[in-house]
Amino acid sequence: MFLVNILGNIMEFCYNLFGNYGWAIVLFTIFSKIVLLPITIWVQKNSIKMVKMQPEINQIKINYFGDKDRIAEEQTKLYKREKYNAFVSLIPLVVQILLLLGLVEVINHPLTYIAKTDNNLSAELVSVALENDEGLDSESSSLELTVVEDIKNGRNIEQYSEKIDNEQMDKIKSINLDFFGFDMGWIATREKGIAILIPIIAGLSALVMCVGQNIMNVLQAEQSKANQWGMLILSVGLSLYLGAFVPAGVGLYWTASNLLAVLQQWLLNIFISPKKYVDYDALEKTSKQLKELAALNNGAQKRTKEQKKKEKDDYKRFFSVVNKHLVFYSESNGFYKYYKGIIEYLLNNTNITIHYITSDFNDKIFEMEKQNEQIKAYYIEEKKLITLMMKMDADVVVMTMPDIQNYHIKRSYVRKDIEYVYIPHGMDSTNLTMRKGSTAHYDTIFVTGKYQKEEEEKNNEVYNLQNRKIVEWGYSVFDDMLKNYEENKEQINSENSETTVLIAPSWQKDNIIDLCLEDILNSLKGKDYKVIVRPHPQQVRHMKDKFENMKEQYKDDKNIEIQTDFSSNKTVYSADLVITDWSSIANEFAYTTKKPVLFVDTPMKIMNPEYEKIGIEPINIWSRNVMGEAVPVDECNKIDEVVEKILKERDNYKEKIENLVNDSVYNIGHSAEVGANYIIEAIQNKIQERKEEN
Repeated sequence: MFLVNILGNIMEFCYNLFGNYGWAIVLFTIFSKIVLLPITIWVQKNSIKMVKMQPEINQIKINYFGDKDRIAEEQTKLYKREKYNAFVSLIPLVVQILLLLGLVEVINHPLTYIAKTDNNLSAELVSVALENDEGLDSESSSLELTVVEDIKNGRNIEQYSEKIDNEQMDKIKSINLDFFGFDMGWIATREKGIAILIPIIAGLSALVMCVGQNIMNVLQAEQSKANQWGMLILSVGLSLYLGAFVPAGVGLYWTASNLLAVLQQWLLNIFISPKKYVDYDALEKTSKQLKELAALNNGAQKRTKEQKKKEKDDYKRFFSVVNKHLVFYSESNGFYKYYKGIIEYLLNNTNITIHYITSDFNDKIFEMEKQNEQIKAYYIEEKKLITLMMKMDADVVVMTMPDIQNYHIKRSYVRKDIEYVYIPHGMDSTNLTMRKGSTAHYDTIFVTGKYQKEEEEKNNEVYNLQNRKIVEWGYSVFDDMLKNYEENKEQINSENSETTVLIAPSWQKDNIIDLCLEDILNSLKGKDYKVIVRPHPQQVRHMKDKFENMKEQYKDDKNIEIQTDFSSNKTVYSADLVITDWSSIANEFAYTTKKPVLFVDTPMKIMNPEYEKIGIEPINIWSRNVMGEAVPVDECNKIDEVVEKILKERDNYKEKIENLVNDSVYNIGHSAEVGANYIIEAIQNKIQERKEEN
């Protein structure tokens, strides 16, 4: 009541200035904005502070993606450090609601606050209105407005005259409720007609305010589209309600308040500009990263209830196990081959439990788990993997995934002493074929040979990567390939009676398929070779029609075959020569079979633009002249001459390739044992460290 009396006095002052209820309301609205200006400035600064912190908040959400408790904890620390109070933004809303409720009360009681009629007399006048109008409700809040309208229009004037003197009667008659043809006492739903414009105008003013705030308000501009639309719908809906079911004076106040809010925000942005305080580049960058994290798995095939349940159960089961010594992570079923030798050695020679996490629901590891109690397999998709990795608790974690810590998959924040071991995907240059710093956050790097080792040692030096161990491992995949080839070499050679040339392009932009396949085939057509085109599986997947058309084109050509069945590597091993560009098949083929390779100089795929910084030429480049020869793209129409030359010198290439293999690959034939023994020793060291601490 105290607030209403103050507002009533202010309204009386405004009315006496203009002699018009509508203009009094407009002036009252301006006055309220001026009075609340210090709070509005405070909110503006607080909003800027919030958006200024947003890049850091986004980074917290990125770093601890999926861990709601840790995110809340880190945000609380940040708010405390920056002295930010999230509830400050609610203050204007609370004040606005109080002002609105008070103003409704004032507008509904013009006898009390404008004509200054005492309460008893006002009650008597209201009783006259109730006696003469059966449609009135005694609980209605706008009865005093009805009395004013009755007296101004001469209705029941004799009964009203019995209650008040002529001076008071004239004062009530003089109350001017008209504002541009609208009576400020109208309630649109009751009056109808032109009064229906009142809620429409109020709604439009809310629309203008919301659009303006979404553009100009520093905090609101960063809200999601859903939040912005939600606020717009709420504001417009509330404005329509206020305009339709309360007196027009309240609708006028709300309309004026909305429009003044837009003007006020524009002025605030001039005098307290958010651009001076907010790093919008960092904000855009972290927002993009956060959206990418949130979108993980969105493009993947929709998971079944069974998959979701298994992930949930396996996540819980993984963390129910304490004292985990060894964890492997596999992105899909195909990655097991990189761990195969090491895991088999561990199973055959130790009792270490192998905790194997895979993001592939159909990974064959689950069948292996049924046959061996030492294997504990867990299905965790990439999104859930983020949280699991951050909460990882194990002695040693072995992965083939580069860029740990650089992107969404992080090192554990639960245990800082975990040893993370990186297993490479191939025997080529990791400095060229992987992003800069891809393995910088691993503790241990397994290398396949001395040239990888030289690169990693130089990376340690150039980029100051301290305490990162490099293990002379070898390559278990190569050991398996070599073993399989040696066991089946005689059968392969006996079945292969004709000289075979295999064309095996990489899966990258501007490869052989894109640039010069037609020239190569035309050059080799009609020669005494069996020519097999074996494109990369991903290219077949994305360009299926192209290869079906090629099959049709060459179906009558007996010495050319377009092969899209990748179920066997027999074709690779049986070839006498491989033609490729920058595919890793060159190393696998030449190292295993000791047969030559013909390289087409298509544009090189460079993952690390700074690869030359360490001053070591990648083996991918210089070894081409050891394993075979390279030809420019524009000379592919004469490639038959180079093929003939290389095949004649195949014995010389065999010797050169054997020397290259022996020089560039560690521990041929027993890399699995070397890798496993390192892991065993690492686990033992962790156990010993804990004993010493206790």
